[in-house]
Amino acid sequence: MKVIFAGTPEFAAVALQALHEAGFEIPLVLTQPDRPAGRGMQLQPSAVKQYAVAHGIPVAQPLSLRMDSKDPQRAQEAKEAHELLRNTGYDAMVVAAYGLILPRSTLDIKPCINIHGSLLPRWRGAAPIHRAIEAGDAETGVTIMQMEEGLDTGPMLLIERTPIGPQDTTATLHDRLAAMGAQMVVKVLHKLEQGIVEAVPQPEAGVTYATKIAKEEAKLDFSQSAREIGRKIRAFNPFPGAHGTVDGVAVKLWGAEVLDAGSDAPAGKVLAADAQHGIVVACGSGALRLTELQKPGGKRLPAAEFIKGFGLEGKRFE
Repeated sequence: MKVIFAGTPEFAAVALQALHEAGFEIPLVLTQPDRPAGRGMQLQPSAVKQYAVAHGIPVAQPLSLRMDSKDPQRAQEAKEAHELLRNTGYDAMVVAAYGLILPRSTLDIKPCINIHGSLLPRWRGAAPIHRAIEAGDAETGVTIMQMEEGLDTGPMLLIERTPIGPQDTTATLHDRLAAMGAQMVVKVLHKLEQGIVEAVPQPEAGVTYATKIAKEEAKLDFSQSAREIGRKIRAFNPFPGAHGTVDGVAVKLWGAEVLDAGSDAPAGKVLAADAQHGIVVACGSGALRLTELQKPGGKRLPAAEFIKGFGLEGKRFE
């Protein structure tokens, strides 16, 4: 079976590797154009491109797939990309975190199968892993679906679940779901080869949308409950990194434990910052023990190390 793969970040690269190692012929990979990254802001290839190049798989990086784009360059690249797809013999396209919208003209060429990191129809959209943790969901999973023009609305081909643990972050959950999705899409393609895949429409009830994470969301509001703030810290690890401000300095918070014991202190007040108690901060209800912090230009540090170089006792997170 010949499969074109479309994806960009590490989540997608894990699936590409699984397909390649499972023996599927991959005549072409689509991925986003190289982007500047790192301190030197040098152009960097995506994780998917790196894997494809290392294994001799042809790569195309169109700016868009929309031939009706008002930008002449994007429209031309989209036209060329469609010509390439039509001239490449393939049976299906697998899409995982590609980052470009697939228009009807693309979807109509061959079946397009998507790996989505949630239990659809919950958390359709760009940031399903972050939003599931932030909302306090007890579980999430991966849905393999057949793509259509709606945003993650297509019929489901396979769905599998995993619990969200109390210490799960977006980083840990991302890796688990990436591995799950990779194995699941291999299963689906083998079933597709045998003609035994059943497409199940998504339920109409329970639809939610996982909007893209904005950097400004990372600023914590300590008037919220300790549980809400704790979930945000886990949801925004590793991106964009939750933070609070102390004496005008933005301190990133990478880990925390929820304490149910309350306090009459104002929200954000540092209740303790010592070796015995750790760093404890009052919240709107309950308190948080901060376990990993980072000051601007510094490294992530355990709380005991952080307070050696950044005094917090008696201060307040704004």
